[in-house]
Amino acid sequence: MKAMILAAGKGERMRPLTLTTPKPLLRAGGKPLIAHHLENLQRAGFRELVINHAWLGTQIEEALGDGDEFGVRITYSAEGEPLETAGGIVKALPLLTESGDDWFAVINGDIWCDFDPGDLTPPAGADALLVLTDNPEHNPQGDFSLDEQGRVVKDGADKLTFTGISLLHRRLFDGLEAGPLKLAPILHEAIARGRVRGIHHTGQWMDIGTPDRLQELDTILAQGKA
Repeated sequence: MKAMILAAGKGERMRPLTLTTPKPLLRAGGKPLIAHHLENLQRAGFRELVINHAWLGTQIEEALGDGDEFGVRITYSAEGEPLETAGGIVKALPLLTESGDDWFAVINGDIWCDFDPGDLTPPAGADALLVLTDNPEHNPQGDFSLDEQGRVVKDGADKLTFTGISLLHRRLFDGLEAGPLKLAPILHEAIARGRVRGIHHTGQWMDIGTPDRLQELDTILAQGKA
């Protein structure tokens, strides 16, 4: 199974840091944010990775190379202009499924999490598996709920926040044409059909969307609290 790290965003909320550096290469704990993902995926057994990029993307390729330093093989999906999450996945779909496996992991490049990607197991009778976590201060209302059968539902008690970590099946994108496309409407449609399962991750997770959160993560990692 392959994994995709989403790294094509401009990181506008992180400016001025991202004016000259793509967000995935901003450093926390002595290494680029994206390096944490590469190491976690490698430990979990993933060896074939796809990274999409747009804004200052050549810097990402120059920094990571072919992935040999991290014990993985990286293939890049260059977008030129960002295609949004689903658009980027659709463009990279041939790379993600060329080995014949219809399932692939997807991880947002601008998060930090201690979730083990090795726990991502294709769920029966579903098109997606989402990793959810307790709501942070910046998203108190949450995104989705889990029912008693482990299905993700849009409305329900005890809502949780989507971590940006998922396991997706290629049929989720059947019939979609290349171009800018958001993932949320696709997930909502699949949820309405009962085709999405979820995992509640109770460990650490951060959305590194602002300079303050980047500094907070750097402090946590420097103090060995993660």
